[in-house]
Amino acid sequence: MKFEHTSVLLNESIENLNIKEDGVYVDCTLGGGGHSLEVLKRLSPEGRLIGIDQDENALKAAKGRLSEYENVTYVRSNFSNISQICDELGLVPGTVNAFMLDLGVSSHQLDEADRGFSYNFNAQLDMRMDDRCPLSAFEVVNEYSEKELARILYEYGEERWAKRIAEYIVKKRAEKPISTTFELVDVIKAAVPKGAREGGPHPARRTFQAIRIEVNNELSILKPTIEKMADLLKTGGRICIITFHSLEDRIVKNAFRDLEDPCICPRDFPVCVCGRKQKLKVITRKPIVPSDEELSVNKRSRSAKLRVAEKV
Repeated sequence: MKFEHTSVLLNESIENLNIKEDGVYVDCTLGGGGHSLEVLKRLSPEGRLIGIDQDENALKAAKGRLSEYENVTYVRSNFSNISQICDELGLVPGTVNAFMLDLGVSSHQLDEADRGFSYNFNAQLDMRMDDRCPLSAFEVVNEYSEKELARILYEYGEERWAKRIAEYIVKKRAEKPISTTFELVDVIKAAVPKGAREGGPHPARRTFQAIRIEVNNELSILKPTIEKMADLLKTGGRICIITFHSLEDRIVKNAFRDLEDPCICPRDFPVCVCGRKQKLKVITRKPIVPSDEELSVNKRSRSAKLRVAEKV
């Protein structure tokens, strides 16, 4: 299947990267290479782009799309390994001009039926962005305790019927393993009362989101990764992060805030004695969201938010 993914908030991201033609830019979620292509167009041969993705299909697609450029380095890894990646590439702290992240699942991953990301296609329960990882959606659905399932659905999916869905999953898997996406959808539909299923989004949307986040460890890696990036940036360098749901956005917002105002002294102290120094300045007090024009051509961009911070 051709790797297709429409880059969200493309112009806004490129504008906020403050691209210098001889700079070093790291696309931590390379995907189909849409954002990276626009960066490379603005770089001289002395400039450098590092493209990171844990999805082998994404890397293959990006290599094809960016094939005319020689100043690109491709890395198959998770962006949480950013310190190690930069170290291996000779990028010491204070040498990177910008990091960009486009979080969440890509259009291609949703549309590639056999990956098991979507409740619209019947496939084996998988949802791994990196197929080298041992944990898949099958293990989460069939091996996690009822209590742990309920917690994940509530915390990561903000699912109001989390306990009931978890209970139904455990009952169903006692008969036989839940192996496919449609089998899981049937369980969810049985668990969610009919009245709650009418007029709203697909009843499986929040559950699938929650399981995907658990499988790919999407949330817990965000804050420490942002902290590592702040150390690697040169003064004036930027971090641009696009999120697609409130959980991600909240983590990014709070991480930026904590690096802008890191003092942990009690509020009644007259002066700071903790010695913690500011690392970032928040550029976007409110997130940048898609224009009406973008929404009209790409409905999947509707929940996207871009936040930007700059190294001080």
